[in-house]
Amino acid sequence: MIRIGLRDARAHFSRFVMSIIAIALGVSFVVGSFCFRELMNDQVDQMMGSNTDHDVYVRGSDEKKDDDTDASSSSMKTYNTIDDSLVDDVKTVKGVGTAEVVYSVSGSLVLVKQDGNAVSTMGSPTMGIGLEKGTWRSAHLTEGRWAENRDEMALHSYAAEAAGLKVGDTTKLVYPSGPEDVKVVGIFNTDVSQAGAIIIGLAPSVAKDLYQQQTGEIGQTQYIGVYGTGNKGQPLSGEQQQALADRINQALPAGSKAHAITGDQLRDEYSKSIKDMLGFIQPLILIFAVIALFVGSFIIANTFSMIVRESMRGYALLRSVGASPMQVFSTVIIQALLLGLVGSAAGIGLGWGMVRLIVFGMAKMGTPLSGAASPSVSDMLVGLVVGVVVTFIGAALPARRAAMAPPIQAMNETVNPEKPVRSRAVVGTIMVAFGVGAWLFCWRIATVDGAPTPVGFLNTIADRYGTGWPLGIGAGLIVIGVIVLAPALVRPAGLVLGFLPSLVFRVTGRLAVRNLSRQKRRTANTAAALFVGVAIVSCLAVVASSAKASVAGIVDTGLKSDFAVSSAANGQIPDAAVDAVKKVDGVKSVSTSRMLMNVKYDGKRINGTSFAEQPSLFTDVFAPVVVSGDANKALRDGELVVGETIAKDRDWQVGDTVTMTGERVSVDEEATAKAQADWQAQTQAKVDALQQEAKKLAMTGDSAGAQAKAAEAQQAVTDAQNVDPSTLVRTKTETTTATVTVGAVISNAVYRTMVLMNDETAEKLADQQTMFAIQLFIAAKDGTDIEALRGRLVKAVKPYYVLSVLDREDYKSTMSSMVDQILVILYALLALSIVIAIFGIVNTLALSVSERTKEIGLLRAIGTSRGQVRGMLAIEAAIISVFGTLLGLVTGVGAGVVIRAVYSSKGLETLSVPWDQLGAFLALSILVGLLASVQPAGRALRKPVLDAVASE
Repeated sequence: MIRIGLRDARAHFSRFVMSIIAIALGVSFVVGSFCFRELMNDQVDQMMGSNTDHDVYVRGSDEKKDDDTDASSSSMKTYNTIDDSLVDDVKTVKGVGTAEVVYSVSGSLVLVKQDGNAVSTMGSPTMGIGLEKGTWRSAHLTEGRWAENRDEMALHSYAAEAAGLKVGDTTKLVYPSGPEDVKVVGIFNTDVSQAGAIIIGLAPSVAKDLYQQQTGEIGQTQYIGVYGTGNKGQPLSGEQQQALADRINQALPAGSKAHAITGDQLRDEYSKSIKDMLGFIQPLILIFAVIALFVGSFIIANTFSMIVRESMRGYALLRSVGASPMQVFSTVIIQALLLGLVGSAAGIGLGWGMVRLIVFGMAKMGTPLSGAASPSVSDMLVGLVVGVVVTFIGAALPARRAAMAPPIQAMNETVNPEKPVRSRAVVGTIMVAFGVGAWLFCWRIATVDGAPTPVGFLNTIADRYGTGWPLGIGAGLIVIGVIVLAPALVRPAGLVLGFLPSLVFRVTGRLAVRNLSRQKRRTANTAAALFVGVAIVSCLAVVASSAKASVAGIVDTGLKSDFAVSSAANGQIPDAAVDAVKKVDGVKSVSTSRMLMNVKYDGKRINGTSFAEQPSLFTDVFAPVVVSGDANKALRDGELVVGETIAKDRDWQVGDTVTMTGERVSVDEEATAKAQADWQAQTQAKVDALQQEAKKLAMTGDSAGAQAKAAEAQQAVTDAQNVDPSTLVRTKTETTTATVTVGAVISNAVYRTMVLMNDETAEKLADQQTMFAIQLFIAAKDGTDIEALRGRLVKAVKPYYVLSVLDREDYKSTMSSMVDQILVILYALLALSIVIAIFGIVNTLALSVSERTKEIGLLRAIGTSRGQVRGMLAIEAAIISVFGTLLGLVTGVGAGVVIRAVYSSKGLETLSVPWDQLGAFLALSILVGLLASVQPAGRALRKPVLDAVASE
């Protein structure tokens, strides 16, 4: 039976081509997803090995736990900060080569290119790191030297290339305080690629100042990095790291709240955290794989159904000479396994090529990767198993039909007429009805205050699980139900969709409609490829269009200000830029939105954000949609203006009193005085010791030695006089408290998850380090030329390089462009569906042509022209394509409408159905059908008429 199966596979190989392509596409995405994940993991491991390359790290000993906040997407634990003066204690430990705090800042610097434009990246950060000789073992100067002051910097080679800068060039570096002229004094490389990050080597003192400004922590640090001497400058082994960490822990002062860990431990923690954050990428790619394999299974099922139908007499003959049903079943399955192996092998190669193409594209876009991009053995085995299993599933039902058909019946030429589809119609209708019911239930949960239904247990489920489960269950039931129901819809759909072709092309149109109705299951399975893809894309298109319309509605109906200013770099707007905007002629008011960090309300954080606003917010920026209270008066009087969602979550009402707590970093006068006194005592003791040694040497007649010691004592005094005072400042984090009243609740979509307060109230809780401007709203004076004012505003913010001035239309288009970037993925899904659908339709028509060879020959013999044959097959393909597209459009639009309703409270207030896009999808489906019919039609016409008529 194995030989028979292999012989049949060889005979039918040409018919397997489309199925092989479908399997290869699906497997390629499976292998590609695993391969790309391993590439990213390898890249992370390489970067952690290079960027956190100290042998030992000293960090806080107390893990920060905040049970009242939402779970973070990062698995990285945080610890208390430690005093940077611990460096002196660590340096005295045996085996320590260097111990220092390497200060770094991310997102607060902008490098300006040689041509005067800001350096942009594809999502990678711009980092400033305090570097000098020995600070970073994996960084190697290739030209020049390290920076020594605020006017100098050293650039990573990739940053220098991206900016078009070289040693000796002077450019602008935008600090948080504003742009400054900075000279490039060095170029350095690192051991591994930095994945497109712009790394700027700053003078350590400059990096320290920026770190303190960004965090508000003076004299405090997260880590002290230690290089050991055990391997003569090379990284320590794991055992050596642990031994050095143990010695450092013994030397740390009691009460320092510090603990030494190995570098390997910290690298592992960072790697795990970053890998967890990047975990969404693989499921995203696997979505493509699922779609490809799902619709590919229909192609496989169609292929084997027709092969089994054509070979039924042969299988009946095998049964009549003693072959068991299992043996007949195995002959078909052997073909499927061979098909799966070939398709999987092709998919593995295609998946590897896809990842290489992604790496190449990312390098071209400015994110070079150096991780391993080749699939592992396990990746290939997974792809192989997936391809074979999907092929087996697709071929199982046709193989069962071949095995179970009675031999006498199977030998009859009219064998196996298509079974009625009435039962599928009933089952499919029931599934769709339950799915629609689940969606209605979901809609009720989202839009109705109180109990969504009169049924108690359903209300209990709704309270416990929310809207997600009925939305997902409804989608699954409807998609599967439509696939089950589709064969019963083929005949009525053919009559409707074929009406116009039958009217215009009377002969070919009617033949095409009748041909489709002869094999309803085959037609429905072929249309399923487009149905699934179009349903997903049309659903997300409705959601995306609604998002755009909602943003446009907010801007058109609520935004009063004439302009907005935002930062394209890190979101933070320098205070100097705010002052510059306020001084522009023609500006009536500037409303600054400043975000507050770490604010709690009655001891708990909100599921939203806190902002400090000016009283002009509701008069010149946004018109409040008030649920209760007076928003304008509340903001002026120092009361809270609460978004409706937050008010419901916390059960707040106008008049309620709320206790707010925050954090403010201040100088610890007592600790600072002690640090200064200790420093003076240490310095005086050192000077006294050197002077005593000088006296002893002078008494012994060693005048040269005495002079050297005296000079050393004088240098110690000079060094003490020149010490950076900030190194002796000690800080403390104070908990601030303010009791305020809820003055208003508003329902503007943009403010629903916010708590707003005026600057005076906010400054009771926070300082400049925990409260920074992220948006400016500008109102023009009456009678001001708006275009001229725009020009003056652009000129005012131009020196800051990354600030943008947006009017209402710009504001809408900015939000729309963000949505459009997401739509790129949707169109990739549509493209994949179209490609597989073309293969499916070509496959179905090709096999149908083979099955109807005699019939087509007879048509041509009685005078049907070549054009009419082509037209008949083109109409068949177009109807299949349009049928699948319409099913997908109806299902997808329905899903989009429900999702929009569910998330209306999150900002999707306006329903917008993109009829133009949906119409384009429908027109494209006709084109897909016409293209898919070309090859089968050509094959039908190549066979001579007499040969076709004589065929069996």
